[in-house]
Amino acid sequence: MRRKLLAGAVGIAAALALAGPAAADTSGSTIVTLTVDAAGGLSITVPSTANIGHGVEGSSVSGQLGPVTVLDQRGSLTPNWTASVVSTDFVTGGGTSGETIPSINVLYWSGPATATAGGGTFTPGQPNAASQVIINVPRTAMSHTGGTGNNFATWNPTLVVNIPVGTVQGVYTGTVTHSVF
Repeated sequence: MRRKLLAGAVGIAAALALAGPAAADTSGSTIVTLTVDAAGGLSITVPSTANIGHGVEGSSVSGQLGPVTVLDQRGSLTPNWTASVVSTDFVTGGGTSGETIPSINVLYWSGPATATAGGGTFTPGQPNAASQVIINVPRTAMSHTGGTGNNFATWNPTLVVNIPVGTVQGVYTGTVTHSVF
């Protein structure tokens, strides 16, 4: 009986050995993550100086400021931004009333974008001279909505300065500030 049991056990062991290992799971899954970093932030570049010409009291002087560029490298799902512009008074000498052109006399129009890249819509604040605005308070110069990822826009705005009667001769300096948010 022992022999039969031993022979039976050996037979079962041999059968199992010939059958091979039990079927194993032959697939596996790995969850993979990665991070996409923004190449940079939201920035604006403007010309450091501009000379728009000369005129006499009671006239207007106008000229382009040079290229203004907003660069959006935030890599955003909603890369919306608005660029604004505002001006100080223009002064010469001691800045007395006769030596000041108030910022209410400074007008601006962005014109259309001269270059753009990226998806979405680029909208000029003032697409033409007929839509020029006084910039004694912040005004929209250019905006971007929609799209995804990075984008940029460049425009060459025009400044118009109305010289009041009674303004004295001199070189007048003011500051036009563009900001983006």
